[in-house]
Formats: sequence, structure tokens, C-alpha cells
Amino acid sequence: MAKAPVLTPRADDFPRWYQDLITKAELADNGPVRGTMVIRPYGYGLWERMQAEMDARIKETGTQNAYFPLLIPESYLAREADHVEGFAPELAVVTHGGGKELEEPAVVRPTSEMIINEYFAKWVQSYRDLPLLINQWANVVRWELRPRLFLRTSEFLWQEGHTAHATYEEARDFAAHIHRRVYEDFMLNVLAMDVVPGRKTVKERFAGAVNTLTLEGMMGDGKALQMATSHELGQNFAKAFNTRYLSRDSRQELVWQTSWGSTTRMIGALVMMHGDDNGLRVPPRLAQIQAVVLAIKGEEPVLAEVRELGGRLKAAGVRVHVDDRTDIPFGRRAVDWELKGVPVRIEIGPRDLENGTAMLARRIPGGKEPVPLDALAELLPEVLEEDQALLLKQSRERRESRTSEVSTLAEAVEAATAGGWARIPWAVLGEEGEAELADHAVTVRCLVAEDGSVPDDGDAPGNVAVVARAY
Repeated sequence: MAKAPVLTPRADDFPRWYQDLITKAELADNGPVRGTMVIRPYGYGLWERMQAEMDARIKETGTQNAYFPLLIPESYLAREADHVEGFAPELAVVTHGGGKELEEPAVVRPTSEMIINEYFAKWVQSYRDLPLLINQWANVVRWELRPRLFLRTSEFLWQEGHTAHATYEEARDFAAHIHRRVYEDFMLNVLAMDVVPGRKTVKERFAGAVNTLTLEGMMGDGKALQMATSHELGQNFAKAFNTRYLSRDSRQELVWQTSWGSTTRMIGALVMMHGDDNGLRVPPRLAQIQAVVLAIKGEEPVLAEVRELGGRLKAAGVRVHVDDRTDIPFGRRAVDWELKGVPVRIEIGPRDLENGTAMLARRIPGGKEPVPLDALAELLPEVLEEDQALLLKQSRERRESRTSEVSTLAEAVEAATAGGWARIPWAVLGEEGEAELADHAVTVRCLVAEDGSVPDDGDAPGNVAVVARAY
């Protein structure tokens, strides 16, 4: 009888495969309240690496980290009508505290524009206070009706940036800089994820924004996932909170603002874009464990070599873990590390030791080969970079091979429902066509210029709509 697979094959049931992988790779578990999740240590380790990489890029822009309260007075939300209307169905509201009914209900933050703007209005007095560049790493709550671990949960972790500027041009350029130099750079060069940068349509833009820039990734089943967004808020929130500054020529002016965010959804994207039927495949630049050194047998010479090699690899700059748990069968440990997607396994047993070699197993391209023990410290950094590049190449090839150029709405729907993306001239589709797509559970993921760049105007001649089904 054939041995049952560890994971449901992706081709048989992609959603079930996703759930299997999240559980068996020990990334997360469902929380006690519907829609919440517990992020397990291995999954949280991925988030910590994402945080560190993005935080460094964010700080390079001059942005500083701060923290704002979780609870927001309900009255704050009424100040910007489009914003509150956009979030109203997802709000969680606290009405009692300390055993008493609150004089004013408090909203558990779905995002922090409202409370941050309350303080921006206090902190900004003069042009000398600008630009004001703030980011926070926090949790938010948006009551989710159809939860799925990492992709849509009622509570999730994220970073949210909020800035105030003296001019429209400054704010526009800063939002674009975050979009390309923080988010896109991180996704391409660390997550090894091919993404399409574009502009959201009016229907899809963030509530209260005048423009939303997005990065869209194609998952393994051909659906799209919004990876991160950067918003130009114009002066909408400045008007609502009367955030003004004294200009150089002594006039009171409203500030121009941006906000931008990315979330633990990126872990879900990592699974769905890079995972295969054997588990996760973690990009080496992201991996908290780039190489695991496994002792096949518990003999003392083997254990000594495994530990010594771990030290040599660490000294060579490799993030390494030594697995000398020989009371657990080797096969089980090897499968567990494969499920977790550690880029490289180095397996050493008595016979390997006699030959002066180790078995090098590469998770991303697959395959095993014997390698001299004394060559590993020099070889491994090169191998890890090769595998990083391969993941990005594979994700780009998937998107390109499954994206169709179409000229009619019917062709766009056909391509999207068949498990791919479509590119259709925005002049052909338009807002009426966008509304019709919704009848088929298809959306315009973003608008791009003919050359693939981000258009300056949503109605610029030659704009192309990227159309897909999405998570």
C-alpha cells in the first residue's frame, strides 16, 4: 500500500494543502475566539526576520518608531466620513470597562489614522516640525467573517506608517518611495517574491485616501494577494483634525499626509507562493535557520563533528541550527525540517565521517549530494544565494506564464476563473466593466502603465488593468 502523503497535494485541494502546511510546519494555530490565531515560535521567527528587514529600510527614510493606544474613542472615527464608512462593518467596540458602562464607547483600532492624527494636530505647529515621519509595529482588529490563518484574521500584526508633509509633492513622493524602496525592495530581495507594483482604482483604494499604491503577488494557485499598500491621504485627515502649520511666509497651511502598511499576511504569501507538496520553502535571506546540521546516529564522533561544523558555519556568517536529537528517528527529523522549509540540510553519519564528507540536501531546487566537510563553510553562502535567486525566478516565471493579454471583459473573466491573471486596457474595461467583474468574483488588482511602471494618473492614456481572483 502506498504511503499517505504528509500534506494534501496542492493540485488536489490547494486550501487544504495550505491549512495542512500551516499546522504541520508549526507556523500557527487557531485562537480561542473565532478569527484569531496563535503564532507559534517558528512562524513568529519568520515575522521577526520580516520586521528586522523592513524596520531597517523604514528607518533609512528618516522615519521613527512610536506607539499609540489600542483603544480609540468612538467619536474620533466620525471625523472622516469615508474612512469610518470603509471600516464600520469590521469594527470591534468596547462598551464596558471595570464593571461599568463607559461614558463613550472605545473602538479597538482597525488602523490608527484617527488617533495618530489627533496627536499630529498637537505636535505640528510650524514648518520646522515637518516632515513628521512616524511608524508603529502593533496589532489591529478587523472583525473577519471568513477567517483564514495569516490571510484574514480578526486580529493581526503589522506595521503602519503615518507621515505629515508641507506640500502635496513631498507627500506623493514619500508614499512612492515607501512603495518601491521599502516594500518592493524587501519583497524582491528578501522574500524572493515577484510582485507587480501598481495603482489601485477608485473603487479599490483605501478609505479616506486620494491614491493607493499596491504590490500584488501571484500565489501558487494563480490567485492574487495584496502584499502591502502605500496611501496618499491628501488633506482629508488634516481637514478633519485641523492639522495646520505656520509656513515660512507666516501663513497657516494644512499638512499633506501619507499612511502605509504591511502585515503578517506576508507569512501566508510565503507559504502560498513558495510552498510545494513537501512543505514550505523559505528564502535563505529571510530564514532564521539557513542550515540545519543533523546527526544521523548518536555516536560520539558524529555528535562532535556535527557540533564543530555548526560552529564553523556560524563563524562563516550562516544562521545555523545543530540537530543532535538522536533519540528521535532521523527520518522524522528530516521530514520536519523539510516541512519547515529550511534551505539547507547537512546530514552526517558514521559513514560520512569515514569519508570526510556530509550529505548536502538543498530544499529549494531539491536533491542531495556528498560534499567534503572542509568545503562546507566556503560553499554554503554561495549555495544560499543561488537558491534565493532561483525562488525569485520561479515566482516570476509563474506569473508571466499565467498572465494573459486580453481585449474584452469576457476574456478577462475567463483567464481569471481559469486560475490566472489578465491584462486588459483600462480604457476598454473602465468602471462599468470593473463593476461587472465583481459578479464573477474577479477584481482589478491594480492599474499599470503600458511599460509596467506605476501610472501618475488613474485615467492616464494607455493604462492597463491587472485583473484576477484574489484572497
